[in-house]
Amino acid sequence: MIEFQDLHKGFGEKQVLAGLSLTVHDAETLVIIGYSGTGKSVALKHVVGLLHPDAGDVIVDGQAVSTLDRDELTALRRGIGYVFQFAALFDSMTVAENVAMGLRRRGLSDEEIEDRVLEALALVDLSGTEERLPAELSGGMRKRVGIARAIALRPRYILYDEPTTGLDPVTAAVMDRLMVRAREHLGVTGVVVTHDMRSAYTVGDRVAMLYEGRIRQVGTVAEIQATEDPVVRQFIEGRPE
Repeated sequence: MIEFQDLHKGFGEKQVLAGLSLTVHDAETLVIIGYSGTGKSVALKHVVGLLHPDAGDVIVDGQAVSTLDRDELTALRRGIGYVFQFAALFDSMTVAENVAMGLRRRGLSDEEIEDRVLEALALVDLSGTEERLPAELSGGMRKRVGIARAIALRPRYILYDEPTTGLDPVTAAVMDRLMVRAREHLGVTGVVVTHDMRSAYTVGDRVAMLYEGRIRQVGTVAEIQATEDPVVRQFIEGRPE
């Protein structure tokens, strides 16, 4: 289980998170929505210790992330896959080498690494791309490689940072299908940060809106769609102020 406990984070004079509290239950996909610049990605980075909170903390499986030393944080990250907004692939490495990166750090045999790479690429419908370079792939394919790299680790959790940003509707729908597949086939707990409501409704078990540094509302897809909160309704309907 992942728990955001009264999380505060600011950058200079800008307060981004101002008491974020939220629980992500095991085996669910929780979607965090909100306007650009409201701190959705900032919240996600606290889960793996990429940012240190000003106050509060994130608790992952009973461990307060900000209190972990380097070795403990490394151990925690082994159970968490992170899909970055722009895939974050290494251009000089093949698709297979990019997917294998985290596996090599674990000291697995070459045979096991190859098996996991092929399995992960098959799960995201990219079999046969092992020797291609990222520059030879479309934006959607690169994002799918990012998912393959995450699931190859067989994590307990996968964090998705704006997985459909910049994609056409058809490719975005493919990404949604892959996120659902990861949950159903691997049983992972997912946290998806997005402002794409079509995607949020498709992949989410629950949806939480981050607004002014706090959770404005959290509920099932049906509860969010039926909300009477004017701020949440304005956002999900895409209406200008």
